[in-house]
Amino acid sequence: MGASFFICLAVVLLIGLSSARHAKAGAADYFVASRSVPPWLVGLSAVATNNSGYMFIGLIGYTYAVGIQSIWLMVGWIAGDLIASKIAHERMRDEADRVHATGIISLLARWGGTNNRSWQILAAVVSIVFLCTYAAAQIAAGGKALEGMLDIPSAVGMSMVALVVIAYSIAGGMRASIWTDAVQSLLMVVSMAVLLVAIVSHLGGLDEVFEQANTIDGFLNPTPTGLDIPGFAGPIAFVVGWMFAGAAALGQPHIVSRFLALQDTRQMNRVRLWYYSYYLLFYCFATAVGLLSRLYFGDSSGFDPEMALPNMARDLLSPWLAGLMLAGIFAATMSTADSLVLSCSSALTQDLPKNPSENRWMLKAATAATTVAALLIGLWSEQSVFSLVVWAWGTLGAAFVPVLIWQILGAKLTSVAMLCMSTGGVTATVLWKFYGFPGTVYEGAVGILFSLLLGGFFVMLNLQYSSTNR
Repeated sequence: MGASFFICLAVVLLIGLSSARHAKAGAADYFVASRSVPPWLVGLSAVATNNSGYMFIGLIGYTYAVGIQSIWLMVGWIAGDLIASKIAHERMRDEADRVHATGIISLLARWGGTNNRSWQILAAVVSIVFLCTYAAAQIAAGGKALEGMLDIPSAVGMSMVALVVIAYSIAGGMRASIWTDAVQSLLMVVSMAVLLVAIVSHLGGLDEVFEQANTIDGFLNPTPTGLDIPGFAGPIAFVVGWMFAGAAALGQPHIVSRFLALQDTRQMNRVRLWYYSYYLLFYCFATAVGLLSRLYFGDSSGFDPEMALPNMARDLLSPWLAGLMLAGIFAATMSTADSLVLSCSSALTQDLPKNPSENRWMLKAATAATTVAALLIGLWSEQSVFSLVVWAWGTLGAAFVPVLIWQILGAKLTSVAMLCMSTGGVTATVLWKFYGFPGTVYEGAVGILFSLLLGGFFVMLNLQYSSTNR
């Protein structure tokens, strides 16, 4: 098992390190690969970054617990992601090129030729905190996989993820991240497909799978249950909430940076073809494996469902195929972790300082520092991978997406308006998570809606002020 895993890991590492030969001086190359990436690579990189350890570890654990109703999370998420992409991605890529932005924070701060410096500082701080938390979840997922399959202590496995990410990220920056993502996306889908076939075969074929699933009360009931809102309103709120989660992709610095690196805005439809084709395929595989894991393990007391996939791979696959599975999980965690720490280092070196750094050693040092910080958070935190990811994702979406939407609609937002919107959105997300109905309505949806309403208030004030002074 270890041999095939380390071979795959070495291939990924070599590809990442080889990108250093094409590296150029300056932040634009380090953070957006000089806007030279072809559409197929942008699509595969974005989807590999999105489909992280959350899919291999978090989503499978969630599906194990709730059954087939988890598909509504997928439906809502992908629908929201697609709608948001059609609305915003072309405009973001063109505007980033025009104002020379290397990330979503500098893009929003300079949108339309403005310079909202105070908001940029706040956004950078929020981004660093929650991107580090998000990266910690990916590192934790890699550690769980190694612990479940090779009996390597979780802390050692997490350190391995961090070291590999540091090695190729500081070598080639965004270019290294995107190149390795392409290989990692292939590893992810192949390994998941191999395990899916192995589980079905072990359980006795499809007919036997459906027969066993029907014996679990409510497991094949697609209607979301256990919601705090009664009647039909509960499932509707659940799906709409996860649509907002999909739309929150517009506020994820590590994903947005992929689209900003595209060669030409006119290629965006080709990016979407690669992105959503792979997204649907992989999401279906992950959900199916999650469902089958419940049949394989049963309702085991004290069992950590987020360890379902590595434990099944170790039990059912040959050592070489189990190593491939482990490489797929590691690929998923690294493809997101490297993007997250690069986005963190962008916030540290491009958004926080008054004069953005162009020194390549400063950029690399920032990447190494944020990776170590994420590792320490991962070692300290006791939350599940699923919980850490959706928490960080929703908060970032609430901080950035409403600002972006109002800017796309043509609103001229002041620093005060942007500060109030981002602060209000993050606060609403936090309050809803701890005091609202997070099991029914995704907390990020509440934060995004609240921030959008605040934006509408400031737009109306601005219109009223303008009409009064004519």
